[in-house]
Amino acid sequence: MLTVLIDYESGNLHSAEKAFQRMARETGGGEVIVTDKAEDVLRADRVVLPGDGAFPACAKALKGHENLFEALREVVEEKARPFMGICVGMQLMCRIGHEYEETAGLGWIDGEVTRIEAEGMKVPHMGWNDLVIDRPHPVLAGIESGQHAYFVHSYHMAVASPDQLIAHVDYGHPVTAIVGRDNMIGTQFHPEKSQATGLKMIANFLSWAP
Repeated sequence: MLTVLIDYESGNLHSAEKAFQRMARETGGGEVIVTDKAEDVLRADRVVLPGDGAFPACAKALKGHENLFEALREVVEEKARPFMGICVGMQLMCRIGHEYEETAGLGWIDGEVTRIEAEGMKVPHMGWNDLVIDRPHPVLAGIESGQHAYFVHSYHMAVASPDQLIAHVDYGHPVTAIVGRDNMIGTQFHPEKSQATGLKMIANFLSWAP
C-alpha cells in the first residue's frame, strides 16, 4: 500500500510526513512518500493534499506542476482512491474560493471558501477548538464530539450540501472542520498537529476502504 503526500510547494510537509509515516508503521499501513511527480500520484493507493497559505496561490501552484493536477483528478475521480485534503488542501475541494480573488477549486464539495466573519472573535482562528461531529464517518472511528484539533486559518468553507458536512467547531458561529463524500475527506485543521485526535484520524484514513 502506498500513501502519497503531494508536494506542490504549498506548505511545510515535514510534520505531516512524519505523522503519516509514524501511523503507517504503527498500523501496518504501508509506505508513505512525499512527491511532486504525477507518476507517483497515479500509482498511489491513497492521496493526501496538504496546503498552507492563500487559496489562489495554492490553486495556481497545484495547476502549475506538470501533470500533477490531472493525475490528482484521475486517481481520485476515476480510480476512486481514498483522498484526504488538509487545511488549504481541504479548501481546494470546494467549487470556488473568494480569498483575494475568485478562484476555481476542484469542485468535489458543493461549497465556497469565504473569510471568517465572527463578531468579537480574532481572525485568524488559531489554536485548539472542540470538534462537533455532525455525522459518523469511518475516518472518525473512536473520535467523539468534544475532542479537540488544532486550527490556523482566516477563511473557511461554507458547505451547501448538509450531507457533505462531517464536523464543525464553534467560533462565534459554526465553522466547518471536516467535509467529505464518497472516497474523499478534508480537514480544515491540521491532524498532524492535533495530537491524539489527529493521529487517530490519520490511522483511520490509512485503513479506510470506501
